[in-house]
Amino acid sequence: MTDLDMTVPATASRAPADRYARWTGVATGALAACWLSTLGHGDGVLYAIPAFGLCAVAGVLAGDTLTAPGRGAVRTAALAPRRVRDYVPPRTTLLLIVLAVALVALLAAAGSVASPDDLGRAGRELTLTCRGMTEGHGPWPGFSYGLPMLASLAVATGGCGWSLRRIATRPGDEQSRRDRSLAIVAAWGVVVSTSLLGAATTASGALTDMTCDGTAGTMANALLLPLALVSLVTAPWMLFTICSPRAARRRRTDRGARR
Repeated sequence: MTDLDMTVPATASRAPADRYARWTGVATGALAACWLSTLGHGDGVLYAIPAFGLCAVAGVLAGDTLTAPGRGAVRTAALAPRRVRDYVPPRTTLLLIVLAVALVALLAAAGSVASPDDLGRAGRELTLTCRGMTEGHGPWPGFSYGLPMLASLAVATGGCGWSLRRIATRPGDEQSRRDRSLAIVAAWGVVVSTSLLGAATTASGALTDMTCDGTAGTMANALLLPLALVSLVTAPWMLFTICSPRAARRRRTDRGARR
């Protein structure tokens, strides 16, 4: 695919259908999260968090599908191929990749030490023994919760990767591609950061309420709390990026500057 710059009356990221689709995805995710969080005596929160992120991803993908590419006269034609990495924000993408790796590592570690709960359901509780005493605490982000989180991460990664490839190769102007790619990365970031926030806070809460965790639990909390804090900051940042496209913010700034 060659790099064709098209003249368009308005960039795709400014289309109302795109904006409304993003807002609809966020609103649907909020409703789904509220419903899921009431299930399973609070255990549903671990499902609600990635569900919200997936709905946000779906909203951005729907906006991309509903918005037709700009059409107009061809201004220039270069032979350099358009690549996905040319349009994604490098620092934000790197941060989200680090958080995604941390999420996978956390869920793998939590799953390896998880135990069945009092009803015999595997991977829902952490059980430790010390000084002749056994104590357990749940919910714990074992594989019972971790596998759905990993599945949602895989679905979001595949959908966002496909969408980024589609945006890079479809007709349109450069700014529209960059703005839409930023929104796609932000939608993936919602899944990553909200899932990590849920897993880290749940694991930290379980360890804090236990007395048999010892030095290992203290060291784990020293890692979990910063991860939860970074995720707590990243999640609303990514959500704001989805709801308020950069092109729209730039247009308002430009109008203010002209005044």
